[in-house]
Amino acid sequence: MIQSSELILNPDGSVYHLNLRPEHIANDIIFVGDQNRVEKITQFFESIEFSTQKREFKTQTGLFKGKRITVLSTGIGPDNIDIVLNELDALVNIDLTTRRPKETLTPLNIIRIGTSGSLQQDIPVDSFVMSKYGLGLDNMLRSYQIDGVTNFAIEEAFSLHTGWDFRKGKPYVIKCSEKLEKMIESERIHKGITATAGGFYGPQGRVLRLPIQDADLNDKMDHFNFDGNRITNLEMETAAIYGLSALLGHNALSLNAIIANRASGTFSEDPYKAVDELIAYTLDKIAAS
Repeated sequence: MIQSSELILNPDGSVYHLNLRPEHIANDIIFVGDQNRVEKITQFFESIEFSTQKREFKTQTGLFKGKRITVLSTGIGPDNIDIVLNELDALVNIDLTTRRPKETLTPLNIIRIGTSGSLQQDIPVDSFVMSKYGLGLDNMLRSYQIDGVTNFAIEEAFSLHTGWDFRKGKPYVIKCSEKLEKMIESERIHKGITATAGGFYGPQGRVLRLPIQDADLNDKMDHFNFDGNRITNLEMETAAIYGLSALLGHNALSLNAIIANRASGTFSEDPYKAVDELIAYTLDKIAAS
């Protein structure tokens, strides 16, 4: 039995941070970072059956073209992903009354919709990027036993290419769900590696008043290529989502609307339109599955 100190429940039986009970979520779940983006997605729904919010975690579940979908805001960073994925998994794979894992496990389908800047000149603004791999530069996932789900060859190649300082921890690489990749892909989608940093400033190469450990890291990342897979963008969630989903038996995919291109110095003339188009594209793909 899982102790109450390990799986914390609220007085109403909901999981502690998300404030959700099992009946509140669908098997198809869309992640967004910003709580204000939840309704940008659910505005397309025919109906909303449930809505709640606790801290930055806002959830709405409803119907889109007859398909039951949950939209949930994760907030920023791998630490928040650790909370969200573990609590969602508990909702479907742990009996919250007996506090015992269920004999038959339920896989969730999780798609992240975000915005990002492209690192590659040939991936223009207003395009869509699918993360074929998540490259974790944080350290959160290494609290778990991850060797069975990581891509050792890409990890080693990246570490060698960048001259990685292992005092920062060892990078990890996780592949997306092949099931969701096939469901979402089209000629409109660019694919590549999404790097996930553990912070916004120094960990992503931004310099304000503090010098950073490797001022050339972003340039090295721009030029990394493993069997045709380049690093397309840099953010703070994808690799953590891929890693925990792979460990827990869920399907995960990360999509980004590209609103800036660092290589060309360009920015979308209408970033809100690009995001809305990605939302509509993704919802249609989910509903047709």
